[in-house]
Amino acid sequence: MSLPSSDQEKHQLSITEKTDLHHEQQFGLDPVDIAAHAPSLRGRKLTAAVAFVAGTGFTLFGYDQGVMSSLLTGNQFEASFPEVVVEASHPNHATLQSFTIAIYEVGCLFGALSNLWVGDKLGRRRTIAVGGSIMIIGAILQTSAFSFAQLIAARIFTGYGNGLITSTVPTYHAELSPSAKRGRMIMMEGTLIVVGVTVAYLVDLALFFVNWSSAQWRVPIALQLVFEIIMVACIGFLPESPRWLVKRGRNAEAMAVISAMEDKPPSDPEVQRTYYGIREAVAVETSSQGSLRQLTTGGRSQNLRRTLIAVVLMMMQQLTGINLVTFYATIVFQRLGLSDVNARITSAANGAEYVIASIVAYYAIDYVGRRQLMLFGAIGQCIVMLLLAILGYINNTPAQIVSVVLLFGFNTFFAFGWLGAAWLYCAEVAGLRTRAATNALSTASNWTFNFVVVMVVGPAFNNISWRTYIVFAAFNAVIVPVVYFFFPETGGRSLEDLDVVFALAHNTGEDPVKVSLRKDVPLAGSREADEILGVSTGV
Repeated sequence: MSLPSSDQEKHQLSITEKTDLHHEQQFGLDPVDIAAHAPSLRGRKLTAAVAFVAGTGFTLFGYDQGVMSSLLTGNQFEASFPEVVVEASHPNHATLQSFTIAIYEVGCLFGALSNLWVGDKLGRRRTIAVGGSIMIIGAILQTSAFSFAQLIAARIFTGYGNGLITSTVPTYHAELSPSAKRGRMIMMEGTLIVVGVTVAYLVDLALFFVNWSSAQWRVPIALQLVFEIIMVACIGFLPESPRWLVKRGRNAEAMAVISAMEDKPPSDPEVQRTYYGIREAVAVETSSQGSLRQLTTGGRSQNLRRTLIAVVLMMMQQLTGINLVTFYATIVFQRLGLSDVNARITSAANGAEYVIASIVAYYAIDYVGRRQLMLFGAIGQCIVMLLLAILGYINNTPAQIVSVVLLFGFNTFFAFGWLGAAWLYCAEVAGLRTRAATNALSTASNWTFNFVVVMVVGPAFNNISWRTYIVFAAFNAVIVPVVYFFFPETGGRSLEDLDVVFALAHNTGEDPVKVSLRKDVPLAGSREADEILGVSTGV
């Protein structure tokens, strides 16, 4: 069931047929009601505002990922929390050191899982606002901590808020981005994660010299409040996702938002096609089953397959070994023979190079495709990890210098293939009815394996040293065939077009990966797509 050679003419004919009646009458929408819900921002200004708020959320995410890296070995942090000081007389403190970092991921995990129930009830905007508010309270509790127990409890609480945010922001941003720009917009979030990490490294470096006061670690932790307050304050000025609005029956408001996104009147055929495609997707995925039960369904929607893809993808992102570098950058560089100050300077330089590499991925994502970048990144990461293991075995000064350079290289490959692409892909691959639940589960997968990796790395280096790199090299090697054989390409299509891809694969018995690479798959909203999806247009 492919489009004829005149794809665009056929598609426009389909739209015309569906809008022969006056569009407000056809969809039961009142033009006055649509106008009353029109957002104050339109077009590029709206896209930029959404990108700013989403970017602030991910800069915050990156800042929290990187801020503890240098603080752990600062003299004032060690004085306040002697439980993290690793000495020959206290070898178990290596586990407590890892626990201090990793417990944050436990909070993030519970936050992401709670989104299974609250995400679709609250909507994208309110979930982000609630998550940000929780993080504000958590940051205050961390900053004011005077005992190890308070620090741990505050990190769990802060992580809970971050779990809500990171499982919602990619979906919100994807649903408010034009398909042609969606890849770049969400890849920008990946870049801003690294910006956050780099800012954290620089702040830690600057405060490292304040070695006479607990401000050395309290100020870096407190600075996350800046990002949290900006995000919570600004989200209230943005519109809700049109896809969520349609699910809740707020159709006029959804049409107003789509019109503002496209910067075109509601009567415009492109606006009509987008709106109809969303209505169509809701009709296909609406049933007596709840969102959670639909996660296990197959058929045309292929929800189970799509959910598993997202969950496995986020697991693999963590098993690449990226947080070996992000969370333990300063400690790893110290192990390679650098002084306390030089290790922190090198960590900051590593973060800056990481940002540059992520910018390259930002420009490549919509031209190269998601699959190719992920494959390229995994192959490069595998090679780097093998080289680090070899050099760790040699363990002389030249080998240590090359190892420092290779850690920069690892971040580069990860930025190209896995930093923003993983978050983008999970937001794209899920169906509308299950998108909030799927992203909650995939984000929970990310935080679960984030916790596992961070908990294991510290003790692993203490016990098996350079062999730790071999473990991550093996993980990266396994990732390559998994992506190649099981992950469809999502680039260049609207979120509703991907429903057509999976439905067509089910109907014909083809591999969804192969269908996703075809150029003749009908567009959502066309008559051919309706037939594939089994939807009656009612026209």
